[in-house]
Amino acid sequence: MRVVVPFATERPKTRLDGVLTADERAAFARAMLADVIGALGETDHTPEVLATAPLDEASALYPLPSSVPVQVDERVLTPAVNGVLEDANGPVAVVMADLALVSPAAIEDLFSTEGEVVLAPGQGGGTNALCVRHRDFRVDYHGASYLDHLARAREIGASVGTIDSFRLATDIDEPEDLAEVLLHSEKRAAGWLRKAGFSLLVTDGRVGVTR
Repeated sequence: MRVVVPFATERPKTRLDGVLTADERAAFARAMLADVIGALGETDHTPEVLATAPLDEASALYPLPSSVPVQVDERVLTPAVNGVLEDANGPVAVVMADLALVSPAAIEDLFSTEGEVVLAPGQGGGTNALCVRHRDFRVDYHGASYLDHLARAREIGASVGTIDSFRLATDIDEPEDLAEVLLHSEKRAAGWLRKAGFSLLVTDGRVGVTR
């Protein structure tokens, strides 16, 4: 199975701009990418990065294994992934680069679930990972993409499997998501946050972060 990890090289994680500078967002995004690639590396599949531009010097903080290729496609997410699907000669998995909590076990569940289209929905209606075994399936990551992908699978008559996984459902987009990294991970992204001065903050029974 071909395993692709899309990555926005330029201006990543813009919704974190209230708590991180542009340089910090770039470094944190690369830490999460390294965590995702590391988890995939513990499975029997070799991932590849689908980047919007070549990885720059900031990547040196969290270098990828030499066995991991980087394919550059300047298009935005949906057409770039659909380009991969159109060229595929077999099954394709797409795993997002901001799944800082992902584990090898969660990824193996994704790969082993039956279905011509297997979806791992994210919180808020997105699609955080998927496996495609039907040659006519195409993605659309705008809006509630999980529902759109279900509808697309029905249109082409593809069988669907769904993954109920906290570690695949938790993508890191908003400032409040940073608490999940500190709560549930000890990997690179969590280490970067702690080194940058972030810690957990509990107020009125809710857990957030402070810096």
